[in-house]
Amino acid sequence: MKKKAFGISWFLRISLGLTFIALGISAMQIVIPSLSPAISSLADVTSLTLLSEGKEIPVPVNEIVAWFHGQKVTPPTLADLTKDRQVLGIAEYLNLPFVDEKNKHIEVDLTAQKVYAYEGEQKVLEFDISSGRWAPTPTGEFHIWAKVKSQLMHGGDKRFGTYYYLPNVPYVMFFANYEVPKMAGFSLHGTYWHDNFGHPMSHGCVNMKISDAKILYDWAMPPVTNPRSWSTLASSNNPGTAVVIYGETPKE
Repeated sequence: MKKKAFGISWFLRISLGLTFIALGISAMQIVIPSLSPAISSLADVTSLTLLSEGKEIPVPVNEIVAWFHGQKVTPPTLADLTKDRQVLGIAEYLNLPFVDEKNKHIEVDLTAQKVYAYEGEQKVLEFDISSGRWAPTPTGEFHIWAKVKSQLMHGGDKRFGTYYYLPNVPYVMFFANYEVPKMAGFSLHGTYWHDNFGHPMSHGCVNMKISDAKILYDWAMPPVTNPRSWSTLASSNNPGTAVVIYGETPKE
């Protein structure tokens, strides 16, 4: 009686099986390069690095051309951004006897595409916004960690028609928390490349009309203590305003 070659047969089967598994994993890696891709900053990395290190950023170069999804647009000039447009104090603008600096917070309602500013329980500001359409705006509780008069923002992908290069984005209020790092570059800011507010139009930031962003920028903490500085950082002695983002961006 012949003995069956169990050892060789099973060895070949196991080897072939492992080979197929390895090939399958390789194929999956080709289709899905990474399940946790690196964070892509929404703002200029050089500026974000300086700010996150607690340094001021220099006055930027005055660029005169911007691009948004293949369309050429004109950014505001640095001269426009250095003008003091706030004729009244913020308390006078809000028609309040005083501004309660300690109990301020900002709410962003993605569903309604609105931003609200509160002092305690009293709503003092309300504006239309545009949240993330091509990438989501994060939800949760944040704090403003830096304010910048204007900021270069660029990203997207030319292959898909989503590339943008936007110098002099005005009145930027960067926000972050433990899950959304500073280097991600999320912010509330003024917007000059579209006027479709009330509808999602951003790559993740909270877009606002320039005039509305200026008012919120002046109201929000930390206050700008040196008008000549291009950036203002929050600190333990000068904390940034809390920002709460909730709801779901409409699919349009």
